[in-house]
Amino acid sequence: MNPIHRPVRRSLPWLLAALSMIGPFSIDAVFPAFPLVGARFDVDAAALQQLISVYLITYAAMSLFHGAISDAIGRKPVIIAGMLVYALASVGAAMSTSFAMLLACRGLQGMCAGAGLVVGRAVIRDSLEGPAAQRLMSQVMMIFGVAPVIAPMIGALLLPLGGWHGIFWLLAGFTVLLALALQLFLDETHPPARRIRFAPRPLLAGYLSFGRDRRFWPLLVASSVNFAGLFLYIASAPRIVRELLQLSAQGFPWLFMPVVVGLIGGAWLSGRMAERRSAKFTVSLGYAVMLLACAAHLLLALVYPAPRLPWSMLPLILHGVGVQLAFPTLTLLLLDRFPHHRGGISSVQAFASLLLCSFVAGVMSPLLSVSMLHLALGASTLTLVGVLAWWWYHGVTRQLVQPAAGAETAMMQAEITEPR
Repeated sequence: MNPIHRPVRRSLPWLLAALSMIGPFSIDAVFPAFPLVGARFDVDAAALQQLISVYLITYAAMSLFHGAISDAIGRKPVIIAGMLVYALASVGAAMSTSFAMLLACRGLQGMCAGAGLVVGRAVIRDSLEGPAAQRLMSQVMMIFGVAPVIAPMIGALLLPLGGWHGIFWLLAGFTVLLALALQLFLDETHPPARRIRFAPRPLLAGYLSFGRDRRFWPLLVASSVNFAGLFLYIASAPRIVRELLQLSAQGFPWLFMPVVVGLIGGAWLSGRMAERRSAKFTVSLGYAVMLLACAAHLLLALVYPAPRLPWSMLPLILHGVGVQLAFPTLTLLLLDRFPHHRGGISSVQAFASLLLCSFVAGVMSPLLSVSMLHLALGASTLTLVGVLAWWWYHGVTRQLVQPAAGAETAMMQAEITEPR
């Protein structure tokens, strides 16, 4: 049932998908402009990679607060304010006169972009339950799946028109229009009666209560690592496309198109399986597909030391399918651990995931993107961590369920044998 007893608008999946697209656009649209930015400010490839790392670090840090603030004042004002400040940061980036100023504006973008993604997940769980929530999450992710391939293509098309500045002007205009659409069409899903006062002590107490839940940690690890293996290839896109594949700025679709096909296909499958298969089956299938993709990555890297199109990119389809099969269900399982703190738990999930992605982009990608074999080994390691966390979650669940079942049986036996 809808907790606020209000029908979900048909526009909701589109609004939430647009919010989730801010992240990919902020990262991927800038990739084709790296050479121009480097030439403008006289910085090398390692410094340019910080345009991604700084964005992700500030995104992760502020994500700890977006959800908690929305638990206190409502979802809608947090999302709209985040989009408007993001637009201002994009204007500042477009008008940057130094690389330091550009990095500062990227940091401000990261601080605001998470408002849409983090709070949007809480909106989904506020509005729907069970299979309906999984279907809506899958619909959002299916629409979101086109962003990674559209973003670098749009970025490449803007270079002859407005240079790298045009990319940030586009981001500013997009978020202003999105803020207007949110004001008109987004309903508040967190009514005053369900709100929790925002203060440092209750916030810290809430986060500590998350940590005391034994099923929280494996779900957090599994959901955070879920996307990291695929993100390693996305973060390494400039070196893969420009250096390993030796393509121009128009060559980014060779990498992003398989990713998008996989993400959309996986989201569609996840929605179809919402009422037909259990959460355990869906997530386990997702990780099995990801392991198969990693095996294909490794095999092709050994067969083709110099990557060859299209074969070296095809495993990204499988990887995307696996990610999207597992992610919606993992997210809902985690949100359901604390029904009254969904904004806060979504913040913690986003923080952990983005902190990991910033490490992937800032440390793993520069070290491993020298060859497809190194990237395959890195992605396989991350995926195996996710698999182990998922097994850990089921081990903890079995330990908690068996004593509960035993206690219930003993109580029933006592009621039967005890004289009345």
